[in-house]
Amino acid sequence: QVQLQESGGGLAQAGGSLRLSCAASGRTVSSWSMGWFRQAPGKGREFVAAIAGSGGITSHADSVKGRFTVSRDNTKNSVYLQMNRLKFEDTAVYYCAADGGGWLKVRGSEYAYWGQGTQVTVSS
Repeated sequence: QVQLQESGGGLAQAGGSLRLSCAASGRTVSSWSMGWFRQAPGKGREFVAAIAGSGGITSHADSVKGRFTVSRDNTKNSVYLQMNRLKFEDTAVYYCAADGGGWLKVRGSEYAYWGQGTQVTVSS
């Protein structure tokens, strides 16, 4: 069993930055695929970014490409989402996800483990 704990959310102004962290516990996830998803009020969950088990392959949604960067530190069993140039429409609950298959995964249905989420609010 893997537990995921997100942190780093909060309130930011448009144009500002936040860095989300996701710490995994219960087992080592260094070879696992890790992803970030978000859900805004009244909307469905959407893919934000993912990183393969190798750490060398990443994917970002078009809406965040060039502004957000996913990374991982396997020595800390953690994955991160650096969010720059935040926009009002980035306001959402952000979720970390993990799955044992190490290839890059961009669909929520491909992930077996999820964190509780962290709120990101961007003021315009």
